[in-house]
Amino acid sequence: MNSKHYPRIVIGGLSGDSGKTIVTCGLIVSLKYRGIDVAVFKKGPDYIDSAWLSLASGKPARNLDTYMMGFPVVKKSFLNYAVENGINVIEGNRGLFDGLDSKGTHSTAELANLFKSPVIIIQDITKVTRTAAASIAGCLRLDPNTRIEGVILNRAAGERHVRIIKEAIEEETGIPVLGAIPKLPEKFILPSRHLGLVMPEELEENSRILGELKTIVEENIDVSKIISIAYSSDLMEVPKPAGKMTISHPLKSTEKVNIGYFRDNSFSFYYPENLELLTEAGARLIPFSSEEQVTHDVTDKLETLDAIYIGGGFPELNLSRLSANSELRLIIKKLAEGGLPVYAECGGLMYLAKKVVWKGNEYNLSGVLPIEIKLSDKPKGHGYSRAVVDQENPFFEEGLVLKGHEFHYSEIYNYDPGIKSSLSVQRGTGCINKRDGLIYKNVFATYIHLHALANPEWVNGMIRTARQFKLLKSKTLIEG
Repeated sequence: MNSKHYPRIVIGGLSGDSGKTIVTCGLIVSLKYRGIDVAVFKKGPDYIDSAWLSLASGKPARNLDTYMMGFPVVKKSFLNYAVENGINVIEGNRGLFDGLDSKGTHSTAELANLFKSPVIIIQDITKVTRTAAASIAGCLRLDPNTRIEGVILNRAAGERHVRIIKEAIEEETGIPVLGAIPKLPEKFILPSRHLGLVMPEELEENSRILGELKTIVEENIDVSKIISIAYSSDLMEVPKPAGKMTISHPLKSTEKVNIGYFRDNSFSFYYPENLELLTEAGARLIPFSSEEQVTHDVTDKLETLDAIYIGGGFPELNLSRLSANSELRLIIKKLAEGGLPVYAECGGLMYLAKKVVWKGNEYNLSGVLPIEIKLSDKPKGHGYSRAVVDQENPFFEEGLVLKGHEFHYSEIYNYDPGIKSSLSVQRGTGCINKRDGLIYKNVFATYIHLHALANPEWVNGMIRTARQFKLLKSKTLIEG
């Protein structure tokens, strides 16, 4: 082991919706403006906050989830992507001590303790004064090992409001208040909807929003003090050699396989590591739009594919366009019927359905799977997932345990009773009666989102199945 210095801070909160992402994005832009190299991380499996953090930093935000990945892999991932000559910003999720159980297992605090990282708490002070100090005192008492180094007040009503709370927190706890953000007009708030924040690529004014958040942070927060806190973090032990995050690829070869994936406003939920590790394992990734009309060039590319990966996202917002693109829907169905491997998650599963019902309207989709889906105003599956592979399928060996998460407002309400599934859901909702991993030929569809670092078998399964299909195509061509 050797030791290295990775200046770092964890931005935590006392609850969800406390303002962590607004502060974190503004802080990141401010640090970059000062010429500081910034690496960004998001605690938990979130895609949307990570997209905003990526936009603010200009780098992919890496997810750190101790439930899915385990503590050793999370630490290795952090060391792999962290910067030494800069600042590493980790945004927490929910409340600082909120985890899977009453002990706060897999909480933001546990992650901060793993990295021995200083923590800055974002505290919503709506309609409180001295009670705010009691909350911080409670955090200090609950886990003295969590290194709370500062508090940023949010949604302050005015100077007097801030002064009273600042005095109370500093006098009662000794923790400095690093600034206070006033209640912001609606135009300064990051737009949201049922799954959380709106994805930044949907907004033409996202650069303006980030610029305004930078101004808000610099006018109301002691950024220099935050920098000092980050640089006060302890050295971290690094294995010799530190090594790059990799996955063992038993079938790796110089021969590439073509894996297409939808990348647009409807399907944007892809962990960067999933795409990177597919490429490393031998995939040539080919992005497509599910919404744009098919051209001859697109048709030619689709015919060269050895597999398709359809991630999650917000297909419900573009159902009219997805349904209207009948030519692509028919091509996807034809390719699936011909044995093309298709791996689909959540929104991808919806695309493979016969139809989707939302707000009283019906939309025809690809019809690869004999299922019909409806959307609700309330979540139908929300939280971590654990499933055991118990049936033969194209991508995973039987007996394998998969850890991931699900967050969907859709559910399967009508389906062919003979539909096959390959996963027994032990934690979470799944697709049908605690089953998931719907299979048809070489199609695998699931509500569970998987991270490649948590489930390296996923990468190998994608490459193996794509290579088998490519060999079969070549053999058929030769024999034909």
